[in-house]
This record gives sequence, C-alpha cells and structure tokens, in this order.
Amino acid sequence: NMTDIAKALTSLEIKEWVLRGEPTSKSEFEKMFAKVTGTDENGSAIESTDPKDFGVTWDEVKAEKDKLVAAEPMRLLRAERNVKLAETDWWASSDLTMTDAQKKYRQDLRDITKTYDSLEKVKWPTKP
Repeated sequence: NMTDIAKALTSLEIKEWVLRGEPTSKSEFEKMFAKVTGTDENGSAIESTDPKDFGVTWDEVKAEKDKLVAAEPMRLLRAERNVKLAETDWWASSDLTMTDAQKKYRQDLRDITKTYDSLEKVKWPTKP
C-alpha cells in the first residue's frame, strides 16, 4: 500500500527514487528521499541525497499530496457509483429496451457527483 507521499511522487512522474519513511516537512523529505542516479559495477543502485538531483521539491510533492488527499473522497464516490452502473449495464443490451425507471436510475447514478462529494452522506437512488 503506497503512502501519500509515494502516491504524490508517482503522480508527479518522478522515476527511480527511494523513500525511507513518510516525511512531513522539507527537512524530513531531504533526509528520507534519495534519487537513484545509476548503478555500480555490481548492479546496486547509486543513490543521491543531494536535493539538486531530486527533480522535484518538497513544496511540489506536498502540494501534489494535498491535492490527491483532497480528491480521494470524490474518487471513492465515483468508484462506488461506477460499480452500481456496471451492475445495470446489461439493461442497455441491444435486445432489451430500458424502462423509463431504469433510464432514470442510471442517469441519477451519473449525476450523483453533482450533489455529493463523498460517500459520507450519499443517498443512492433506488434501483427499479
């Protein structure tokens, strides 16, 4: 399971890095993060702890982490909504005709993110 900082680094497309811990400040980040700059004659990673080699700053990583954490409730809501839609995809088969209630249910599922931004208090429409 990736940490929030690891998710941020991945989202920022930072490649070949090592993170030892979950930093919460610039100084911790600079102690815990290393950029893999190559390999030695034995094939072992060569790690740089010089922030000039990182390709990213703590402020950029922190901003991305905060953005991802803020978006998580909506991501989870969409994922649950997509499961519910997938359960009714068969209704739209070419040899079936959806009822108005079925069409409304599927549209209400699609529109759920206009009303709710997390799974906390969501009221799901009633499946016909």
